[in-house]
Amino acid sequence: MRWLEYRFIIIDHALEIYIGAIAIIFTSLGIWLALKLSSPKVKTIQVEKEVYVYPDDNFVLNETALAELNLSKREVEVLQLMASGLSNQEIAARLFVSLNTVKTHSSNLFWKLEVERRTQAVDKAKKLGIIA
Repeated sequence: MRWLEYRFIIIDHALEIYIGAIAIIFTSLGIWLALKLSSPKVKTIQVEKEVYVYPDDNFVLNETALAELNLSKREVEVLQLMASGLSNQEIAARLFVSLNTVKTHSSNLFWKLEVERRTQAVDKAKKLGIIA
């Protein structure tokens, strides 16, 4: 008997039950979508790093190689900062110039030293006695 009673209640109120079920589904979908859209996609952690360069006391600048390569004072500064491991952006900030200026100095260095990469430029400059 109870089964018939429940069946008649469900049949009599079927429309309200369906509307309520749809409302619950769309409410939960809306909450899930809001949480998904409001959460940050990538969390960025910024770590500051200082680079200490200890100059070599026995270093003697090779003026002859410097004159042969025709390197400017600023190009040598950029080369020294490259050797200390700084990025182009960090070099630009340290020298108070734009990023494009640092890139121009870098490409000029690569051309004058006849190398293709920063590591090659630093290695060749050390071998020539231009930087410590």
